[in-house]
Amino acid sequence: MKVMLRRNDRGLSVYVPKKDLEQLVVAQEKETLWGGWVRLKNGWVLELPSMENDTKLPITVNARRIGEEEGV
Repeated sequence: MKVMLRRNDRGLSVYVPKKDLEQLVVAQEKETLWGGWVRLKNGWVLELPSMENDTKLPITVNARRIGEEEGV
């Protein structure tokens, strides 16, 4: 699913246009963000693509929702 990642005064957030949903990131697998998972405030876990560490935000990427089917 397409998601937009951006940083604002509250921290890192993810916006999912098809759901009209914006949530703060409360945990992430990797400090560099890319190539790991992020957990959103609503409990969703999204797997992000591998990208360069210096990738600028905001950016729209394809992410995969994981967790419900995999027990994460």
